[in-house]
Amino acid sequence: MENIYLLMIVALAVLAVADLVVGVSNDAVNFLNSAIGSKAISFKSIMIIASIGIFVGAVFSSGMMEVARKGIFVPGQFYFEEIMIVFMAVMITDILLLDFFNTLGLPTSTTVSIVFELLGAAVVMALIKIGANDNETWVDLGKYINTAKATEIIIGILLSVVIAFTVGAVVQWLSRLVFTFHYEKRIKNFGALFGGVALTAIGYFIFMKGLKGTPYYGDFKEIVEGNEIYFIGGSFIFWTLFSYFFMKLFKKSILIIVIAVGTFGLALAFSGNDLVNFIGVPMAAFHSYEAWLASGEPASTFSMGVLSEKVPAEPFLLFIAGAVMVLTLWFSKKARSVAETEIGLSRQGEGHEKFQPNMLSRVVVKGTSRIAQGLDYILPKSTTKKIDKRFEKPVVELPKHRTYELPAFDMIRASINLVTAGVLISIATSMKLPLSTTYVTFMVAMGTSLADRAWGRESAVYRVAGVLNVIGGWFFTAFSAFVAAGTLAYLIFLGKGVAIAILLMLAVLLLVRNYLSYKKKSNAIMDETGLKKTESNTVQGIIQESADNIAKVVHRSNKIYSDMLRGLAKQDTSKLKKSKKGVKKLNDEIDELRDNIFYFIKDLDEKSVRGSNFYIIILGYLQDVAQSLEFISKASYKHVNNNHKALRFNQIKDLQEIDQSLQDLFVDIEDIFKNREIEKIENVLDKKQELFEFVTEKIEKQIARTRTEESSPKNTALYFSLLLETKDLITALMNLMEEYYISYKKA
Repeated sequence: MENIYLLMIVALAVLAVADLVVGVSNDAVNFLNSAIGSKAISFKSIMIIASIGIFVGAVFSSGMMEVARKGIFVPGQFYFEEIMIVFMAVMITDILLLDFFNTLGLPTSTTVSIVFELLGAAVVMALIKIGANDNETWVDLGKYINTAKATEIIIGILLSVVIAFTVGAVVQWLSRLVFTFHYEKRIKNFGALFGGVALTAIGYFIFMKGLKGTPYYGDFKEIVEGNEIYFIGGSFIFWTLFSYFFMKLFKKSILIIVIAVGTFGLALAFSGNDLVNFIGVPMAAFHSYEAWLASGEPASTFSMGVLSEKVPAEPFLLFIAGAVMVLTLWFSKKARSVAETEIGLSRQGEGHEKFQPNMLSRVVVKGTSRIAQGLDYILPKSTTKKIDKRFEKPVVELPKHRTYELPAFDMIRASINLVTAGVLISIATSMKLPLSTTYVTFMVAMGTSLADRAWGRESAVYRVAGVLNVIGGWFFTAFSAFVAAGTLAYLIFLGKGVAIAILLMLAVLLLVRNYLSYKKKSNAIMDETGLKKTESNTVQGIIQESADNIAKVVHRSNKIYSDMLRGLAKQDTSKLKKSKKGVKKLNDEIDELRDNIFYFIKDLDEKSVRGSNFYIIILGYLQDVAQSLEFISKASYKHVNNNHKALRFNQIKDLQEIDQSLQDLFVDIEDIFKNREIEKIENVLDKKQELFEFVTEKIEKQIARTRTEESSPKNTALYFSLLLETKDLITALMNLMEEYYISYKKA
């Protein structure tokens, strides 16, 4: 029996490494996003600074390990056998849950996941014990669960959302009033003072307050306690002078240093606060195993009261954990995906929005707009004008194709993000309260972006929807972590070693599946068949670049149309569903091009304005093509998914003939635009009437069949819809070809 627990310890060690990888992939962006979004420092420099911060933070993390040992449950009420079941269920759940969010590219909280997993597994194990004891009922659950500490942790986590958002918004609003968006001049005058305050705050809370959570604090305790005011004053003078001389000597903004130190500080705080989420449980399991071996008692009777005692840190394990975290930071592609979500929601400029608006986001935006209008009536006009002037954004003349190379936000906001989040997290760390770094950094970023008026009327409904989606994901994290960990604990209790082996294999399979799915998705994004924004500002250039997009749309349309008809003929819902996704992706890409029309027109020179008319018309015809395909795919999928009668043999035969004719048309058009053989467009246009007559012939044949032999109204309706929409598809293609040919001749 000893062997099974040894194997569990080995499995937990492997799971700890895997948990570090998936956890850092999700959480690392919390301290990278401000520096990345502002582009104040090169990406390589950011990574080096963050890596050093993680290593230092790993040393400062030992004080937090108690959460996994006794923060959620009362260890003395459980036996070694039961504790190992709890720990195993927690680790398997944590890896799968975090990897799921990483694959979606959504930030979630590793703190919330580990807390609710421990809570769920411990509650289920406690209920099992209560069920086996005739003298106990569910009312006795309180003696197994550390309800006071668990409640404190949960309230701390929930409060962090409100506090972080509010503090971030207030600090950013005040900072913007002082510095405005034209901050370069003001930084020269007030930069030394700002740098002094910011760097003092980071230094004090991270290096001084953070020491209280470590075993090293005893060496400094007498020096620090009672002298905090002197340390703060001395630090402020030092950093203010440093900021002044830095700006004078190097002629650079002190904000660069603030962002660099802030990134280091937040990385340190992340490591110190969140390392427990990844290795706290395996370390607790190892200490439990050591105590059990030394006792010589059976696993089913050895009480785990030993976990209530403090355990010295394991520097070697912390070093290994830090190394794994750093390597993950450098090589994880999923981390970049999560980063894009947060930066996209907080960016100052317009662009493609990842999230779609929902009813709640519309209600929130309308409500806040009315409140803002009410405040405008209350406040004096002179005051509102002065405030609005402080928030006037500089106009940056940049070609449209470089719009997205601009920083997502300026260095003032990046500094506020880092300083505010770092201070809040460091305070929590010093109090040994597992505050969620994700919640804090994300909500601070959202608060500062709101205060900065980044959520304008053009983007507010999308940004609010995104924030609500992320917060909804957090609630899902808590619920799913509790239920999943509890379920796995029960399964392991029933199946013991066999259940553990099966669950571990399932976990590996799911991780591999998610990896392959994410890789496939990433490859699809990099696919050369994707549509590209026009970068030219001349008529000739627009016409040439549009040819590439037309060729790509026609190529993809050909495949989608053929796949849909094959799926319909074979009653294959999976193929039809895949075609639906392909059409949606095509539609989204065309919509993104249409969203960019504003920037496209703004960048055109006076001689090339007529090129905008051509570009808009071409996009309109491309959208018509996509919409026809969308209608056909939805109608086909609905028919098969509702289990209606399959199309008759003659109907399928007619559709295959149409498909063959369209394939020839699609191939001809694609070759024309790929090879720039524009003169051949005339040959294609000559086939227009022939194709129309061909489809009309099939319609007439179906009318005759309906009158004599057809017995299915659903089949008839679907068939006519497909033919009519195919006719619209041909019309859109021919109109596109004609418009292109005329514009090409004029150019």
